[in-house]
Amino acid sequence: MKKFILLLATIATFSFSAEAQTGGYDIKINFKGCKDTMVYLVKYTFDQQYISDTCKMVKNGQIQFKGKSDLDKGVYTLVSEGKSVYFDFFINESQKFAINADMADLVQSLKSSNNKENDQFFSYIKYITQKNVDFNKVREQTKGKSKDDSTKFMNEKIKQLNDDVKKFENDFMLKVKGSYLYDVLNLKTDKEPGELPKASNGRPDSVYQYYYYKGHYFDGIDFKDERIIRTPFFDDRIKKYFDNVILMHPDTVIKEIDKVLAKCTEGNLVYNMLIGYFTYKYEQSKVMGFDKVFVHVADKYIISGRASKVYTEETVGKIKERVDILRNLLIDSKVQELYMIDTTYGGFVRKMGFDTATSSKVITDLYYKNIEKLTPLFKTLYSVNAKYTIIVFWAEDCGHCQTEVPKLHEALKEVKGKIDYKVFAVQTKDELYTGWKKFIIEKKLTDFIHVFDPIHLNNLKERFDIYSTPVIYVLDKDKRIKAKRLGAEQVVDMLKTLEAIEKEANKAKQTK
Repeated sequence: MKKFILLLATIATFSFSAEAQTGGYDIKINFKGCKDTMVYLVKYTFDQQYISDTCKMVKNGQIQFKGKSDLDKGVYTLVSEGKSVYFDFFINESQKFAINADMADLVQSLKSSNNKENDQFFSYIKYITQKNVDFNKVREQTKGKSKDDSTKFMNEKIKQLNDDVKKFENDFMLKVKGSYLYDVLNLKTDKEPGELPKASNGRPDSVYQYYYYKGHYFDGIDFKDERIIRTPFFDDRIKKYFDNVILMHPDTVIKEIDKVLAKCTEGNLVYNMLIGYFTYKYEQSKVMGFDKVFVHVADKYIISGRASKVYTEETVGKIKERVDILRNLLIDSKVQELYMIDTTYGGFVRKMGFDTATSSKVITDLYYKNIEKLTPLFKTLYSVNAKYTIIVFWAEDCGHCQTEVPKLHEALKEVKGKIDYKVFAVQTKDELYTGWKKFIIEKKLTDFIHVFDPIHLNNLKERFDIYSTPVIYVLDKDKRIKAKRLGAEQVVDMLKTLEAIEKEANKAKQTK
């Protein structure tokens, strides 16, 4: 059972009552030994759980949930007032039924009247629960045996238990095939080939096994059926596929997202929920390069208008703003030119009046007034001639920067003269000019090109997505982004990796 989460609000604009009708529901539970005076009827919805109804008058274990409109069809769970999960059951076509349970032996006592689907489900969990009990008994029987005897005994017993469970599950699934119960249990069932072919080394072919597993991962799952969202297994199946089964590369993830969403009915609950999940997952991803997935999902499904039931117009606008920033910062994107002033001319430029300017209009007027004097003073990003340009955005008053920037300076000494690089160190706060110069001198940061933007020409924070400092980018000779948001300790390793990749690529060309 999943941990119960008490949620009082819904996410975005999802509608969880699309199937609500007028027949009504009446669910009675005779729960012997239950001490609660209040219990909750809770609905699974992807990776969250929501209260659908509350019984506030539990007396002598008699529980009733009753309403005039149908409940959404799916798997529900009975939850105590202390937020403990008791057991799951189905609310599907039949919404008027009774369940008997006994706290003394909860699983084995479960029985439903007027609901064949729940009785079948209860018989399933009774069997699986009993096999878990049998497994624990087997472990107890190994006490006192030698290690070898214990291992042999356990292997034999476990094989027998596994064979029994496998046969039971196969027979059970055949028995309930075509039902919603089958669909739910199918979500937790991994598909494996019957007999593996042999690889060239004579062992089972693991490559074949992987591609079979991946190719049949979603077999039998109807993405057009909204009820699969309301189960305890669908979210795990999706997450496992995208976290553990497929290759962790942005282009692969994009391809697989499109394939999964193509299985859905556009605009239905499954489609909407998955778009919401993928958008959040990859917008928040800390893995370098996976913002490309977020940009793709936003462009293809959200900004295009294909997710109107997921996000409000205002939220779509905010997502678009975010995407417009990130699309220019994707791996292999070429960054725009930067026109900066280095420390040598910083004081001279500030005295033009930029240090006391109080508005963007004043700054603009000062710029055009002094443009002939300013133009020769610019230190541009593209004037940096190196195989790799490391851009460091930092602020002198940032405690983390005060540690990381000197650390980077020291770390880069390892590859100095071995790898062609230069550091374009950008101070993000022009008002810290005096403290910045002092820090550079004190920490002897002599190997960096130190620049800042007292004229405010570059809109640094938005163009480079700087919401905290330091921020480090690694660019190639053409000023294309090869790595970003690195820690100081990662930069040297990244340079070595890029060199190794180039070396292997050159070697491959020579062998063709």
